[in-house]
This record gives sequence, C-alpha cells and structure tokens, in this order.
Amino acid sequence: MQYAIVGDIHSSKGDLEDVLSHINERAPEAVLIGTGDLFECTISKRYVNERTYSTLEEVMILPEGFVELLNFPSVKGNQEERILLITETDDPLLKMLSAMPEKIELDAAEVIHGHQWKWGGEPWSLLEADVSKGLTFYGHSHRSGLLRSGREEEAVLFDHPYDVSGGQTLVNVGAVVFDKEWVLYDNIENTVTFMKAK
Repeated sequence: MQYAIVGDIHSSKGDLEDVLSHINERAPEAVLIGTGDLFECTISKRYVNERTYSTLEEVMILPEGFVELLNFPSVKGNQEERILLITETDDPLLKMLSAMPEKIELDAAEVIHGHQWKWGGEPWSLLEADVSKGLTFYGHSHRSGLLRSGREEEAVLFDHPYDVSGGQTLVNVGAVVFDKEWVLYDNIENTVTFMKAK
C-alpha cells in the first residue's frame, strides 16, 4: 500500500491544492495522511493565557473552501493545540480539531507532528525523539530530512526512493506551505520518496 504524507500546511490553500494535484498525478491510489499543523493560528503562543475567543475566525486563518480539502486523517499539531486552548465555541470545526489524535499508526510505521519532542540548538533542530516504531514520519520544522540509525542524510534527494527497511528511521516530510513538499511511503517496497510539487 502507498501513503501520501503531507504536513505543515498552515492554512495555505493554494499550496495544498498544488500538492494534492501532484499526488493525484504521481500516486493516485495513495492514502493521504497528515502530520499536523493543517491550520495557522494567528494568536502567538506568548498570548495564549491572556483571553479566550468565541469564534474560530478570531484565532486562525480560514480560506474559503480550505476545510473541504482536508478530507484525510491527520495528527494534531501545535497549531491545532493552540487553537483548542484559546477557543470556546460549539463550531463543528473545533470538534474536528479536538478529535485529531496525537499519533496515527500505519502498520510498522507511525505518524506524529513532532512538537512533543526535544528541539533546540543552533541551527534549531531535533535533539531527541520519543518513538515506538522502527519508522516514524513527522513534521514541525518545515525541513525535509531523513535520519537513519542516528545518522542524518546530508541533503535529501527528491523523486528518489530511499530504502527504510531495518534500523530506526525518522522521516521529516517537509512543509506544504511555501515548499509544496510531501512524502510517498510504500509499505510493501519499504521505500520513502521525497516529493516536491511545482
């Protein structure tokens, strides 16, 4: 089975449309999965304790027709968590955000946003990841990357299948917003292919 894994959309409808079109060209049978941060929260994390809001339009970017494109399961990202923390409304979209899981399992693999892990350093990067599967897909940093058995690939190649069988592998799928990046995971061939829409 093939999975098209997308994340860090941050309410960018145009970029998402381009990526979905590319997925439809390259892997039309693939099952879509999201790594979170589908939406962009407009309230800085510095101000989350100042007040609560009664409408989603006050706290997030919501382009017309954007929600209708999100017809695939996704884990919850830090943007969704912040929106949930500061908003009190019976809007069905808030219920959808609340129902998003922290992890999704894909047989021998798992999907998580990654903000739950330890980040830092200069340049800012992943320092420590808590994983339960041999293959983990994540986002959060907006940088495509492949970490196999503790060693990071210098720079990932796009449209090049990487063998991910054996050893601990972390795959950062990159960002839809601005970069139009996504990952094709084939769990029969045990390959991951980084993709970039134009």
